[in-house]
Amino acid sequence: MSDFAQILETWYRQYGRCDLPWRQVDDPYLIWISEVILQQTRIAQGYDYYRRFTERFPDVFSLATADEDEVLKLWQGLGYYSRARNLHAAAKEVARQGAFPSTYEEVRRLKGVGDYTAAAVCAFAYHQPRAVVDGNVYRVLSRIYGIETPIDTTEGKKTFSALADELLDRHDPHLYNSAIMDFGALQCVPKSPDCGACPFVGRCVARERYTVQDFPVKAKKTAVKNRYMVYVVVEDGERMLMHRREGNDIWRGLYEPCLMEFDHPAEDGEVLSRIRETFGEEGHITLVAKGWKHQLTHRLLRVDGYHFKVDVLPPIEGCISVPKADLETYALPKIIADLLAQVEKL
Repeated sequence: MSDFAQILETWYRQYGRCDLPWRQVDDPYLIWISEVILQQTRIAQGYDYYRRFTERFPDVFSLATADEDEVLKLWQGLGYYSRARNLHAAAKEVARQGAFPSTYEEVRRLKGVGDYTAAAVCAFAYHQPRAVVDGNVYRVLSRIYGIETPIDTTEGKKTFSALADELLDRHDPHLYNSAIMDFGALQCVPKSPDCGACPFVGRCVARERYTVQDFPVKAKKTAVKNRYMVYVVVEDGERMLMHRREGNDIWRGLYEPCLMEFDHPAEDGEVLSRIRETFGEEGHITLVAKGWKHQLTHRLLRVDGYHFKVDVLPPIEGCISVPKADLETYALPKIIADLLAQVEKL
């Protein structure tokens, strides 16, 4: 074992989060669930989701037989809902096989599973000598070794993968991988790390060059597009019109009120006209949200919301009439849940 691994593991035994529930088990299903939840989610937020999800679906077979709406409802608030849909699809595949796969290649073939997740499952559940490479690992290795190869390039991925494999503690990959990920999450943090307290302070290239904040290097900047979305909460006091999103757009499988989307910031006048044209002349319109922003990976949603109170719900293609008392059972994007909460205050 290299001294790099020894230093990391010593640090982890003193400062790491050894008591996390998914680090106390070797069940590949539970480890898989934790890794997928934490892909785009901080542990502080993901912990409770993991608990709720695994209490409801304690094994892969219970998840496989669940209804997609229930899976998405439990996922509500985590975002990146394709993760939940892929989990559900992969669980069905595993259930058909009869057991969770035990090799890297088999795990990697599951829907939604990439190199990182496959390596994590195999290292943590089966103690196979696989090095995980996530955002924390990229940051730690790039800073300590001063690697300027962009992490979002093929060359960069190969470089970091090879280095991570070279440094891996093959006798205890579970301990080593837990250590390096926690080191990135708690010590070698993205902004203003406490370099003076770092056990690598005397050998960190980025520290010596005063370039800590420049690592890891990325070649591309994500282009963010604006989307202008106007929601109309149409209700009669007891029931509300809702729409289930389908296709390959955002939030597939989740529910929302009636949507009018524009290619520009909509003026109040044109919105009011379209509400009357679409939902009828009879009804009271109230503005409940203006200019709300919701950031997704490649999109910035700019959301307005209107409440349209009617005596009789109009028939709108693609929408269903939902009892307001049952809304809590429907999976909603967070910004929609916030919008409906605002409507409830009227």
